[in-house]
Amino acid sequence: MSAPAAPPGPAPFSWRLAIGLVGVLIAALTSGINDRVTEITLIDTLGVFGLGHDEGTWVSTAYAAAEVSAMLLSPWLAITFSIRRFAIVVTAAFTLFGIIIPFAPNLETLLTLRVLQGLAGGALPPLLMTVALRFVPWNIKLYGLSAYALTATFGPNLAMPLAALWGEHSDWHLVFWQIVPAGLIGASLIAYGLPQDPVRLERFKQADWRGALLGVGWISMSVIALTQGERLDWLNSPLIGALLLGAAVCLPLFLLNEWFHPMPLFKLQLLKRRNFAYGLMTLCLFVVVASAGSAIPAAYLMEIQGYRPQQVMPIALLIAVPQLLLAPLVAFVINRRWVDSRYVLAIGLVLLTLACLGGSLITSEWIRDDFYWLQALHTFGQPMVVVPLLMNATGVIAPMEGPFASAMVNALRGMAAVVAGSLVENFITQREHLHSNTLLDSLGARLHTLAGFADSSVAELAERVRGQAFVLSFSDAFLALLAVIAVLFLILLTLPIRAYPPQPPVSP
Repeated sequence: MSAPAAPPGPAPFSWRLAIGLVGVLIAALTSGINDRVTEITLIDTLGVFGLGHDEGTWVSTAYAAAEVSAMLLSPWLAITFSIRRFAIVVTAAFTLFGIIIPFAPNLETLLTLRVLQGLAGGALPPLLMTVALRFVPWNIKLYGLSAYALTATFGPNLAMPLAALWGEHSDWHLVFWQIVPAGLIGASLIAYGLPQDPVRLERFKQADWRGALLGVGWISMSVIALTQGERLDWLNSPLIGALLLGAAVCLPLFLLNEWFHPMPLFKLQLLKRRNFAYGLMTLCLFVVVASAGSAIPAAYLMEIQGYRPQQVMPIALLIAVPQLLLAPLVAFVINRRWVDSRYVLAIGLVLLTLACLGGSLITSEWIRDDFYWLQALHTFGQPMVVVPLLMNATGVIAPMEGPFASAMVNALRGMAAVVAGSLVENFITQREHLHSNTLLDSLGARLHTLAGFADSSVAELAERVRGQAFVLSFSDAFLALLAVIAVLFLILLTLPIRAYPPQPPVSP
């Protein structure tokens, strides 16, 4: 049985269509910001719901598992029900659940609402890439992709300032209700601007049900294991062991199913195209560097210097706000045939390398001002990496293959974000334990002098040792990021071939 025909070609670009694209961009950015804001303010909101720390971690885990799972399914559902209709429904549902969540009466209801909101919110970022590949004409395609790049550079860095705004200066309900204006505006712009494709319910006859079950199982079990592993002591927990085993079984079965299915969720054959494989690997590794580049300075300032989110806000805004100009500017530069985007990407990696080298010199005397120049390097380096890699990856993708590419890029990017958060947190924790033991051992020769210390002196010494151990662990984390960047350089030197700006379609 042959697969259903591809959707009709793109409609002529117009201001009305541009308004629709802005609506999808607003909805996708709102989804990413909501995820980070609620995560940052989790400690403050747990008490409102009468929850402890352990219960609260399951709230975050449930949202993350649902969010990444939806990224896998969203492009297929969008083509089946029409992009416009599906985008309106998931944006409205995402907004509605945000309104309801503060009224959750118990943990079970809260978990259910967060899962439903995660499914709706996770469906939105893939729609942005799908729309950019589906509707944007060749001559401004890179600007559409630069809009998608904002979900990786602008949105995550705007979350900290918003968390500080709602968490410290406003009603806590706004942590969840902040999405309402943007959600309503996004849905309205989508309804006005995006063209209405026909609904294609016949696709259900060839739906990849087995792939959906295996893929969601792999993603959900992996996310739960990664986010709960440290708290439950990894393989010492039967639950974590079972989840990791289940994910290890589901993944190869999922990939095998996708290779042979006539209408898969992941079209693995796209990986035969060198530039797409390069873009996918680079984006996943970039997520690790970008996430850690923002998270480590914030964690240091709050852990060592006792900053509140409001005081950390300027270093996050320094990265976030300029992206609105820098992402399209990078697209403008690489949209020239004489500019090799690989060199632009390499310069971006050099800037990120300098930022990590500078961060490795961190001491307990650093304050917020010492991070400004490091964040400035991220400000310019991040768009110089992500926009060229999107150009390289999508330049080999035909419009009818856009949903396949979007599902792969977004689901793996979502998984990479979860892995990055888990890696950074666990790495810093383990290194802090190692450095604490080392520092205490170095004091062993003088431990006998502690017998005459007052309890307050011993406590002060222990606190100073702990603080220094954290500083050393943050320095180690910056050095570990250099290894990730080295891998990015190696991939850049070996895998991609030169990609040229999008060209007009060849007339028959």
